[in-house]
Amino acid sequence: MEIKFTRKQYKNLIKLVYLGNWIINAIRSGTKDNPQIKKYNEIEQYVFSFAKEARLEKYIEYDKEFKKFFPTSGLEEDPDIEKYRQDYEDEIFWEDLADKLGARDFIKEYGEKAIRKMTQKDKFLREQEFIIKYEEEFNKNRIQNLELLEKIDEIL
Repeated sequence: MEIKFTRKQYKNLIKLVYLGNWIINAIRSGTKDNPQIKKYNEIEQYVFSFAKEARLEKYIEYDKEFKKFFPTSGLEEDPDIEKYRQDYEDEIFWEDLADKLGARDFIKEYGEKAIRKMTQKDKFLREQEFIIKYEEEFNKNRIQNLELLEKIDEIL
């Protein structure tokens, strides 16, 4: 199979592959206990291998010592990359925070025993009420109204 790209399309593919692999593997240290997902690193390497041919060395360079292609600062500091990465991190942060606080309050309100007796639909609908409350608060005020009720010394 052969796929042809314009230079601009290939440049966008580099960004897409870089961001995709970053989402998948940036949280993995590459150790035995936390290995990176090899198949995505391999795809990234393959896509990056055409950068010189496409005259996009500004974004990808080959390291002879490691025998691998690496993104340059030109790619990592590209405004698109930084914007999309920041957008993703912000969205995940707020969604995760609302979900976790909503789930905590749902369990606190109903108790695990009562929740086990609920239908899936009831669990979903009742938990969503708590999650939506946090989503609305965070959309309006971000962290402005968040406070710890305990003294930080007592937590540590």
